[in-house]
Amino acid sequence: MCDDVPLSAMADAAGTPLHVYSRAQLGARVRELDAAFAGYPHDLHYAIKANATLAVVREIRNHGAHADANSGGEIDVALRAGFRPDQIVFTGVGKTHDELVRAVTLGLKAINAESPGEMERIDAIARAHGTRARVALRINPDVDAGSHPHISTGLRANKFGMTPAHAHGMATAMAARDHLHVVGLHVHVGSQITSAEPLRLGAAAIADLARALASEGMALEHLDVGGGLGIPYESGQVALSVDEYAAAVLPVVRPTGLRLILEPGRWITAPAGVLLTRVVDMKSQADGRWFVIVDAGMTDLLRPALYGAWHGIEAVEPHEGASIACDVVGPVCETSDTLGRGRELPAVAVGDVLAVRDTGAYGAIMASNYNRRPIAAEAMVDGAGWRVVRRRQTVDDMLQWDE
Repeated sequence: MCDDVPLSAMADAAGTPLHVYSRAQLGARVRELDAAFAGYPHDLHYAIKANATLAVVREIRNHGAHADANSGGEIDVALRAGFRPDQIVFTGVGKTHDELVRAVTLGLKAINAESPGEMERIDAIARAHGTRARVALRINPDVDAGSHPHISTGLRANKFGMTPAHAHGMATAMAARDHLHVVGLHVHVGSQITSAEPLRLGAAAIADLARALASEGMALEHLDVGGGLGIPYESGQVALSVDEYAAAVLPVVRPTGLRLILEPGRWITAPAGVLLTRVVDMKSQADGRWFVIVDAGMTDLLRPALYGAWHGIEAVEPHEGASIACDVVGPVCETSDTLGRGRELPAVAVGDVLAVRDTGAYGAIMASNYNRRPIAAEAMVDGAGWRVVRRRQTVDDMLQWDE
């Protein structure tokens, strides 16, 4: 079930693969995180990169969150979802000229600047348009997030941000520019963080810099501690609660008196989503295990192939009988197209529906058309009802731009 709706009925009606989201769960997650920081002035800026489906983004906005965009496309998603420009922060390495023009002329809450060169470009654009751009400096504190190397962003070897010392000098230089308004500092040390210390160290790095700038007469408006709060994908995996997260961050931010920005993504949407997939074949292996071949693959959920990530996999309607040891694999012509290795499932047969858990973040948003596979449909459950919120792509959709 998803809330009061049988998943098997959704798979039969909408087909598979199918991403399913719980409206109730999305709202509950936003409220829980917001409540953990209720004793201090703060804003939640949902990281749209986790899941950019309009119905999901709108639902999160409905619960009072603001937006964090990592591209010009995500800025437009935020606007179409109903966010005002002054509710959007713009993050990301390699912002193009056109993206910066859009961000400056819209008057976003902050452009999180990555380098001196980017600050110069923002300044030139603001000057050309006769406006003053609101910027925050992204700090790289050289903190190990303790997560997969592909999603660690706070080490000196990573491409993100500047050292605190470099940012200090740049902040004082840029504060003198007529067309730049330095409003904050930003840090994001990684994703799927499951211990408090990296989050505390990241927050402490920008809090220390904020105090140094304040002593020189530079008044900021906010500290943006990014996102990265992880979830327990695997049974028994330890993850931080939102109360533990707040307890790690607030003591180092509170002495500054500056408003706090958080950029949650995965923590909100991942547990609110499952991927439904149907078994299309069963093939025995030499060691007695089985290949359970399903109609969803790395084109629908890339994380296992990209990171070796774990997602729980369950039968939607289990059969009686002995369980089987198996690898759950997809139809894509790549050996890495495996959703789960070394799993144990109840007896399954061709035609059965499986649910892949915790796919509400970095699931549908990372989909591709490799092997010319259409993008899966997405559906939202609301109590005892549900609707398709993103229709299944067709081959005609894929080929409409081909000459």
